[in-house]
Amino acid sequence: MATGSQGAKDTREAVSGAAHRAGEAASHAASTVQNTASHLADQARDAASSAASTVADRARQMGSAASQTAENLTGRVGSGMESAADSLREHAPNSGMLGSAASRVADTLESGGRYLQEEGLAGLGNDMTNFVKKNPIPALLLAFAFGVLIARVTRS
Repeated sequence: MATGSQGAKDTREAVSGAAHRAGEAASHAASTVQNTASHLADQARDAASSAASTVADRARQMGSAASQTAENLTGRVGSGMESAADSLREHAPNSGMLGSAASRVADTLESGGRYLQEEGLAGLGNDMTNFVKKNPIPALLLAFAFGVLIARVTRS
């Protein structure tokens, strides 16, 4: 019977050892899976960060290009206004009430065109900001009138 009991003890030790090794293998496998998952999560985070950075850079480039295009168009409008002033002076009468009115309109067109060419949209925006700060009530009334005008035009 001692041999049978020794055999059972050996079997228990073998099973215990196998269970211990299986536990270690499972722990190692779990650790490997955890490391792999952590590594994949880091890669995904880096890829998302890189993509967001690329999108932000592209948006900045597009905004800069749009801003440059708007500035160029503003300069062209200013040049067109100056050309219109020259044309008005050329074709308007030189004397009389109509001549003096045409001359004033031409002078206004020319100075407005020069302003747009020199200052651009940035200067126009700064001047509007200063106007609103100095004259808040008239600016509010102008904005309201402009809103009403836009509403009527779009309703028609």
